[in-house]
Amino acid sequence: MEKKQVVIIGGGASGFFCAANLDENKYNVLILEQNSDVLQKVKISGGGRCNVSHACFDPRELVNFYPRGNKELRSVFSRFQPGDMMEWLEKRNVEVKIEDDNRVFPISNSSSSIINSFVNEVVNKNFEVKTQQSVQSVIKENNRFLVKTKTDEFVSDYVVYCTGSSPKSLKILEQLNFKIIPLVPSLFTFNIKNETLKDLMGTSFLNAEVSIPALKMEESGPMLITHWGLSGPAILKISAWKALELAKLNYNFEILVNFLGINISDAEDLFKAFKENNPKKAIGTSKIFDITNRFWHRILFVSKINLDKNISQLTKVEIQLILENLCAKKMKVTGKSTYKDEFVTAGGVDLKEINFKTMEAKNIENFYLAGEVLNIDAVTGGFNFQACWSEAWIIAESLNNLN
Repeated sequence: MEKKQVVIIGGGASGFFCAANLDENKYNVLILEQNSDVLQKVKISGGGRCNVSHACFDPRELVNFYPRGNKELRSVFSRFQPGDMMEWLEKRNVEVKIEDDNRVFPISNSSSSIINSFVNEVVNKNFEVKTQQSVQSVIKENNRFLVKTKTDEFVSDYVVYCTGSSPKSLKILEQLNFKIIPLVPSLFTFNIKNETLKDLMGTSFLNAEVSIPALKMEESGPMLITHWGLSGPAILKISAWKALELAKLNYNFEILVNFLGINISDAEDLFKAFKENNPKKAIGTSKIFDITNRFWHRILFVSKINLDKNISQLTKVEIQLILENLCAKKMKVTGKSTYKDEFVTAGGVDLKEINFKTMEAKNIENFYLAGEVLNIDAVTGGFNFQACWSEAWIIAESLNNLN
């Protein structure tokens, strides 16, 4: 039987994983990648360690980490979920580990372990990879596809479209009559100029609480002071869930930060207890809360309290000011920065255009889509990659099961 031709547009996470699972006895496969190297996002993910997935094995729970696509992904994850991805890797001698926060990494702590496992599968199947091939158009003619790049033309029986969310790749889909939801950034950090954060980059908080009063949104989790403002899971989760609303606000809004992550009245109780037990201690050397000395001194500075002042001499007003700066600090956000490990967008192909049993386009037979080109995105922690693996696996299964 003559092999059918599959052209995969995009040599990233979805494209490569789809190829790695396709049946080489049924298909000739060509991967077209516009950059000079494949799997670039996989390479830099997790600081080069590759946060390959997240240890959440119930599809009903897993979909709760996806601001967009949660309904559609439930059926996808019921067929291929993080446990299946971990098993797939381990069968290919890539051992993985679950870290304390449930993120999944290769034991090697190197993304090259993941990349090599994909590349080896593709090479062993004798599939072809062409880099520096920028696709300009996809045309369907007589039940086959003509894929045109800047330099070449390729004819194919099936197209798997995994380009990521570049505006150029979405324009090609618009020409094929796909409905596109406008793109907005999804995972980003907050730019803040505030005296409380000045010169404290690298200072972290284990379980901060951050809220945006205007949007009635609150998140908690680890948080980090950066050169530009605030980052870490607590910030990134809010940026994902409120991506559309924050874009409308042009990234100018007020946040309320609780650095301690405890109720202000509980913080007051801790303060009073410490004061009673250590009445003669200087406030600057008082270790009352689980924060760094540098940050404690900064809080005292913005509260206009002398570090040498005896703790028993503090007035009620001064104590209240300290507690408010720790547990209810108002700050103005005046922009955003890309989260360095994962550039993720909300928007892309409208999910109503896709049959999620196969990941095939409803309007074009034999045309499949996966990855960030779709209007699906997740919070940070390996979830965006897992959506890519699961969608790509379903495409490969669908094609492998065709007569």
